[in-house]
Amino acid sequence: MPKARSIMKKKLSLETRISSGKALVAQNKRARHEFEILSELECGIELRGSEVKSLRTGKAQIQDAFARITSGELWLYQMNIARYDYSHAFSQLDPTRPRKLLAHREQIDELTGKLQQKSLTLVPLSVYFKGGHAKVLLALAKGKKLHDKRQTLAEKDMARDAARQLSSLRRSIY
Repeated sequence: MPKARSIMKKKLSLETRISSGKALVAQNKRARHEFEILSELECGIELRGSEVKSLRTGKAQIQDAFARITSGELWLYQMNIARYDYSHAFSQLDPTRPRKLLAHREQIDELTGKLQQKSLTLVPLSVYFKGGHAKVLLALAKGKKLHDKRQTLAEKDMARDAARQLSSLRRSIY
């Protein structure tokens, strides 16, 4: 009697996903709820020492992180990359130290102009590996008011209800 195939897919390790393409390390799910996203920008991150290994194990948090442009350079603040367990004590860095983001001069100048004109902020949406390099997806965002958040939730509820009704109609036809 042949063996039955397992229907469940194997969960790929982060290292396997990194070598195969784009691997998500951390995501800021609250950012889309708290802010209205106007545009997005992909930047590289300048990392030191064992931070890369810690990122590859998926030990990063960006919930409280934000980006700023200081003296013509793009910096990411309050991103927490946990210390790597197997590194030497003398080479361990502060987990929440500011990290320089790598972007083209034209992109930084464009962001500077937009940030000065309006009350906008730079929020990281996700951290991932792409082609072996650590990347951050930054969003140029505007903070939502409480009534805007309620309106967004109401729209999501209406869309979900409409989708349920459509699916129930389809089931009743067949």
